[in-house]
Amino acid sequence: MKPLLEVAHELQHVLEVKHRRFAFIGGLALQRWGEPRVTQDVDATVFTGFSGEDEFINDMLNAYQPRVENAGEFARNARVLLLKSASGIGIDIALGGLSFEEEMIGRSTEYDFLPGIRLRTCSAEDLIIMKAFAARDRDWADIRTVLVRQVKIDFGYIMENLTPLVELKEQPEILDRLNQLIDETKP
Repeated sequence: MKPLLEVAHELQHVLEVKHRRFAFIGGLALQRWGEPRVTQDVDATVFTGFSGEDEFINDMLNAYQPRVENAGEFARNARVLLLKSASGIGIDIALGGLSFEEEMIGRSTEYDFLPGIRLRTCSAEDLIIMKAFAARDRDWADIRTVLVRQVKIDFGYIMENLTPLVELKEQPEILDRLNQLIDETKP
């Protein structure tokens, strides 16, 4: 886990030097808020908006190796830049453009993972929203661990922000599944 945290710490430094607004999400945020599990890459969201992607993509491709051919084009289409560190650890950077992503980054806070490694991660609520939206089996298991570990969760915030995302995706069953998990895990 330490090599992964070191790669995240280096990425954080690069993003801060470039004055980019960001937060770590995915497995690193889960290490903070839920039950830690093995994760093999670093996931982050960087707010680029819908017109600032090119400069950011070029900057990052100058700093890191791409993991796919035509990584810049792929990032513009899929809104995720797939990179790898010098040590070979994968780095997935979501190009944030939605108001939810901007607010998620604004709500992020720093956390000491190890002495000397302090990383900016999304909140527990925002992690739940992103994982519920993805709605993979692994994500539901991760949400359960966050709900079990965290005593104080703002469910109003979660529903207020997840509902429009679920409507866009046209999958209202996501809200039903999340409510079921909340009922199962809270006294």
